[in-house]
Amino acid sequence: MRELQIINKKNPWPKGWGQKTSIMGVINLTPDSFSDGGELNSSKKVLDQVNHFLSNGVDVIDLGAQSTRPGAEEVGSSIEIKRLIPYLKLIKSEFPDVLISIDTFNSEVAYEALLNGANWINDVTGGRRDIKILDVVSKFNCPFVITHSRGNSQNMNQLSNYQDVLSDVKCSLDNLIKNALEKNISERNIILDPGIGFSKDIIHNLEILRNLDAFKKWNLPILIGASRKRFIGEILNEKNPKERDIGTLAISCLCSQFNVDIVRVHNVKLNYQILKVADKIYRK
Repeated sequence: MRELQIINKKNPWPKGWGQKTSIMGVINLTPDSFSDGGELNSSKKVLDQVNHFLSNGVDVIDLGAQSTRPGAEEVGSSIEIKRLIPYLKLIKSEFPDVLISIDTFNSEVAYEALLNGANWINDVTGGRRDIKILDVVSKFNCPFVITHSRGNSQNMNQLSNYQDVLSDVKCSLDNLIKNALEKNISERNIILDPGIGFSKDIIHNLEILRNLDAFKKWNLPILIGASRKRFIGEILNEKNPKERDIGTLAISCLCSQFNVDIVRVHNVKLNYQILKVADKIYRK
């Protein structure tokens, strides 16, 4: 890695952080993401999507160039960087104030992204796969989403056996938080994600959602990323991920009731509208 020369000093927290249910909008730059893989395959389409999100209440945009769906092939850091950085630069040139999160578990990708203006790192392994990512986050002093998961995209579905899913997930998060703090990542930069859909079946996902208060023991912000996921399709008997937005909205309302800090979603407009109302009801 090159010597650190640039530190993004922009305030990385969205307006109203902690006072509402913030919205993270998903933009996949991959050909194989489960919901919208291959759709955003031109500069115009990406910029149009960013503009659409910004016009409809997004707080943070999560860019991903490596699919993390179960069964996805890992492409390696060079391909991930090649996919990601040109679009990141383009978005930042057109929308310099937008907050950008990078969905990656690779330290080299995180470094290049932060060097080029990204604001957050969203690691679905919480630093478990590539421990060097913790050093990168520490150097840039940026928000870091620590997600619970097991294994990798190839084997996570075979690693969904738990004695007690709540206790096991909390224990794993304890260890991931400890690792981050030992690498001098500021506690104020840590955001926790219990990892809905990652190495968990429908029963585990629902148990976590019913008990979101259990993840407040650390007094850290919470992110929930359940949008369009398979367990919603199982409940609705809906195989098309794009037809799972109504089910996603039910979970977003639940998140408002539990004072979750941010939800990661594909349909920003619908979630913004429902959370505007839900927050009026549940948040005082």
